[in-house]
Amino acid sequence: MEEGVRRWVVKLSEWDPLPSHFSFALSLLPSHEHSSVTRFVKLEDRKRALVSRMLQYVLVHDVLQIPFPDIVIKRTLEGKPYLDYDGLRFPNFNFNVSHHGDYVAIASEPVCLVGVDIVSYDVPQRETITGFIQLFSSYFSCLEWNNIVSAGTSDDDVLIEFYRYWSLKEAYVKAIGSGLTEGLNEVEFSHTSWTNISAKVNGKVMTQWRFWMFELGDRHCVSIARVHPISAATNYKRTLKKLDFTEDEYAQGLHLPTVDFVQLGIEQLISTLQKA
Repeated sequence: MEEGVRRWVVKLSEWDPLPSHFSFALSLLPSHEHSSVTRFVKLEDRKRALVSRMLQYVLVHDVLQIPFPDIVIKRTLEGKPYLDYDGLRFPNFNFNVSHHGDYVAIASEPVCLVGVDIVSYDVPQRETITGFIQLFSSYFSCLEWNNIVSAGTSDDDVLIEFYRYWSLKEAYVKAIGSGLTEGLNEVEFSHTSWTNISAKVNGKVMTQWRFWMFELGDRHCVSIARVHPISAATNYKRTLKKLDFTEDEYAQGLHLPTVDFVQLGIEQLISTLQKA
């Protein structure tokens, strides 16, 4: 079952393709995926979209050994990707992707739902850091907000603290596939130097959840959320092959060891897709 747990990340700045090379990489994806890449005007946005799609197909093929022509990836109304395939090696195999700044990441789980979110510690250009984070204050509990505004000794420390909390909240939302940020102030995160991360909802510990955070370097971090499939939002729940697990099955999935992120090169993805 541990083979279904994957954490991959790609650094975009290490790939500077010529237009012909970019077009070739895009051609390796199913034709219906092309518009999701070409709809972007800026090259950096196109790269993020392309690598996101490439990671999904390569991961599904690598973990489940499904031939590329047979891989069908769909999305819920909220935009959460899912694999449409019968007879999976892991009945509830699911994955999630994220991109921000210089990185694109993907994470997968065999039993529990997974959410992943990358943040780049971008400094706002048109407003102060205080003014920027204030726009999001309603999404945090009083404790979280106090931790943010009192972090470190500089505005940059405050900004990084804000992004880390925000990454965890996004991973939570993306795991269940709700696409909604309402009520996020009721989901309160606690941690010990960003390890042993836990969360409460209205003061009650969320025992069915696990959270992790990893620093990627270059002012980026990525958060992972893992939860029981029964927590899935309505539209996403309809895509899952299995919702009812025995306590032993679920406990095994929830307590699978986490793994570090493995950095892949885009050329590796292209090479794998070429062999399809």
